[in-house]
Amino acid sequence: MHKTRLALLIMAAGVLAACGESSTLQVSDGTGPSPKLPEPNKTLIPTVNIAPAVGWPAGAKPTAAAGTQVAAFAEDLDHPRWLYVLPNGDVLVAETNAPPKPEDGKGIRGWVMEKVMGRAGAGVPSPNRITLLRDADHDGVAETRTVFLENLNSPFGMTLVGNDLYVADSDKLLRFPYQPGETAIKAPGTKVVDLPGGPLNHHWTKNVIASKDGSKLYVSVGSNSNVGENGLEAEQGRAAIWEVDRASGQQRIFASGLRNPNGMAWEPQSGKLWTAVNERDEIGSDLVPDYITSVKDGGFYGWPFSYYGQHVDVRVTPQDPDLVAKAIAPDYAVGPHTASLGLTFAQGNTLPAQFSNGAFIGQHGSWNRKPHSGYKVIFVPFEGGKPKGQPVDVLTGFLNSDEKAMGRPVGVVIDPQGGLLVADDVGNKVWRVWAAK
Repeated sequence: MHKTRLALLIMAAGVLAACGESSTLQVSDGTGPSPKLPEPNKTLIPTVNIAPAVGWPAGAKPTAAAGTQVAAFAEDLDHPRWLYVLPNGDVLVAETNAPPKPEDGKGIRGWVMEKVMGRAGAGVPSPNRITLLRDADHDGVAETRTVFLENLNSPFGMTLVGNDLYVADSDKLLRFPYQPGETAIKAPGTKVVDLPGGPLNHHWTKNVIASKDGSKLYVSVGSNSNVGENGLEAEQGRAAIWEVDRASGQQRIFASGLRNPNGMAWEPQSGKLWTAVNERDEIGSDLVPDYITSVKDGGFYGWPFSYYGQHVDVRVTPQDPDLVAKAIAPDYAVGPHTASLGLTFAQGNTLPAQFSNGAFIGQHGSWNRKPHSGYKVIFVPFEGGKPKGQPVDVLTGFLNSDEKAMGRPVGVVIDPQGGLLVADDVGNKVWRVWAAK
């Protein structure tokens, strides 16, 4: 690269990281069933406020909520992002990162954002494997670790139906044969359906869960941009949750207008599908709140034309007023730019009583907000199948005194002993939270 151009790019990166606006509201203002939505504040240079990834010092760990304690279930992993518990109690962890997506980093802004995001710990090559962790003596620490599946393509979601294990790669849904108790699968996977991928693959994480009867699979697919700036033709099949018929492989769009849905789970009382969604960036530190919501069959949730129901995003042209008029407001905001990814319901946990009914949410943490938001695990209480009340912090302390990230929580699951497992892709650990004695 020519030295002059390199100097300009480095200078641009510094300017980008130093500029932007700051929040005028608290994270709590952008939380709950009716969050505050100030006027958009679009700046020439977007706010960039990454917490550089530094990892955990020896002996350090997050701060657990009163009445609970936390320790490492597994350490020295390689970018663990998502978790799944098999019926026999074995824990699968997707060690993964973004696939090559050369079209996503073009231009000066793309180059700068790639470098800045790399500071957050997202610039390492993907291990492309799923690791099995086994805690046979139930002491809260996995004593067995094996490579369960390898040579994948940025795997993320996992779900088991009978003896079929489904894995959502960044560009396809795969099926593998599974026998209870085995610690590795050597058989090749069978492709169930292609998923949107390619050299432009902006939101690459794909999750999968099964319906209660196992006949359908639900796959989350994020958008290929922030707000459609790459053209709506690049968004075919994206910003959506797919429904895939397990027997035939036939698929349809179950719900759309969901910018980047990640966590999905069935609410135990209502039986409804819920998802955690990352909303759009670059219109201010206080916009737009990420959210959790029940998902309606055929529902449209606004992206890219509007946010939080029918609040029009004027950056998107042309607009679609008819579609905006159908946009459903989500059920519950979980704070602006918190990057809420993980979602699991409380069913089966043995934590204190305040955590008995509701949802645990892993918040990976902001880059587009001053000051930071997220970087913790929260619990949203439910009553009658719906959120009620303010969130409760479950795990905090992922940022050090210099606002650097020792860890970043992602996937969350309940283990067979009723503890909460949390994947930490910067700390390279899986944490376990359980009730203090």
